[in-house]
Formats: sequence, structure tokens, C-alpha cells
Amino acid sequence: MAEFSTIGLTGRNTSDIVDSLDTVVGFLEKHADINIVLDVNIAGQLEGTKYPVCPIGKLAGQCDLVIVVGGDGSLLQVASVLAEHDLPVIGVNRGRLGFLTDILPDEIESTLEKVLSGEYKIESRFLLDLFIGSDKQEQNEYLGSALNDVVLHPGKAVQMIEFSLFIDNEFVYNQASDGLIVATPTGSTAYAMSAGGPIMNPRLDAIVLVPINPHSLSSRPIVVEGNRELTLVVGDRHKILPQISCDGSMSHHCAPGDRITIRKKPKGLKILHPADYDYYETCRSKLGWSLRPTKQ
Repeated sequence: MAEFSTIGLTGRNTSDIVDSLDTVVGFLEKHADINIVLDVNIAGQLEGTKYPVCPIGKLAGQCDLVIVVGGDGSLLQVASVLAEHDLPVIGVNRGRLGFLTDILPDEIESTLEKVLSGEYKIESRFLLDLFIGSDKQEQNEYLGSALNDVVLHPGKAVQMIEFSLFIDNEFVYNQASDGLIVATPTGSTAYAMSAGGPIMNPRLDAIVLVPINPHSLSSRPIVVEGNRELTLVVGDRHKILPQISCDGSMSHHCAPGDRITIRKKPKGLKILHPADYDYYETCRSKLGWSLRPTKQ
């Protein structure tokens, strides 16, 4: 158990995770050689806590493993910070789907016991870094990172926007649409899938670009190598100021002529899974593959 001597806890700051959070803490307390650190975001869910409390950035700098209690969205919120610290993460699913947070609440103790004994799988998922620049700026501004997707969209109004796409400075197309989803293999089962994009095995080193309601019958998703640099140049259609977002949380207003640059983050996120984890079984159970109607 020396491999994970200090474990950090984070998650969704809502009361519906308290029972699972208590179970995790109770299990870890049985192991005297493990130190526990709490993210300030969830500290209020544990009454009278005796453990150190700090922001997620500081927590990541002193832990060997982080456990996220919540849904996939909770993991997405901390993914960039954990990737920067090269820190493995494991998730307890208290959300709806659980593609990333795959420990069920009633399996917390048995799964964590196996993990601490070295029975687990670990895989690296890459993120996308997002930058924005213009002719008025000498350097691009870093906006954030996304584990699932970067999305260009019109914002609150449902209106078409115009933009140009370049891959490694090579012109691809001009497009009029409701936007564009730039997704990692991890994000291929999220918004990109809903927009008609392909499901990609998370081991693939590739990026998928999925148009949102394009004004063209021939516009289809494009899959490119993961090391390509993508550039979107915002057009001035109807003077709309579109937005660019990372994993649906951070949004930035764009102006005509802005250059949006997207490329792979140098460091990936280490996601730790139970030893019996099976990606395709996850797809079958979460997406309802091969389900047949039952007879009444």
C-alpha cells in the first residue's frame, strides 16, 4: 500500500454524495499507513473532519492518488489539474452514466481494497489545450484544457455561425453551421456522439471534428491524428459573436477574425480502473447495446 500513501478526495459538492464519501473515508481510515487530504470543494460534506483541507491544485501536489466521488462531470472539472501533476485518479459513480467514474457505490470497499493491493488497470487519456489569438495580439492566450471536447457554438441564440478550419495550417473548409465539436476519444461518447460522430476507442491517438447542424449535406465528421494542430478562424456572419468552451464549463466569447488553436496537451490524465474493467462492456451497459425488447 506504500504506492498510495497519501490519497486526496474530491467530487461534487452536493449532499447526495455524502453516503459514498463517508464509505470511502471509513474504508481509508482502516489503513493507518494512508494519509487523507480533502478538496475544499467537498470538505463541508464531512462534518467535523480532522483531515487537511486545501484547494484542488495544492491537493494534487501532495497526493499519490485522487478519488473522485460524483459523476463524469466531477472528474472533468479536475482532469486538467491532475494531468499537470501526473496524478492517477479513480472515480466513484454518483452520476447518470459513469463512463469515467466507474466504481459503483455498493462496490466501493471491495474495489478500493483491490486497488490498494495493486489489482487495477491504468490508462492515459489525452486532453486538448485551447488557445485564442488575433491579429491584434502578439501571443495566443491560453483558455483552458478539455478531456472530452472543445466546442465552438453560437451561445444563447440558435443561429448559424461561419468559420474556417485549418489543420496544421492547411486549409480544409469554410463552414456555415451551428458550430463544431472537437473531441478526444474520451469525448467521442459524449456530445460528439449525440451530434452523429463516431465512437473511438480511448486508446486511439486521434481527434474527431464533428459539425453541428451544418448547412451542407456533404459535411461529415473528420478524424485526424492526435498530434495535429487545429485552427478555427471565426467569420463575421450577421455579426454573431460565438463562444468557445472546454468540456461544457468554461466559455469565452469570440470576435470575427479570432484564431482558435487546439492541440494535444503535453501531459495526459492517468485514469485508474478496476482490474476487470472492459471498455466495450461499459459501452454495452451505458449505451444499451444489444438490448432486445422484452415480451409483455
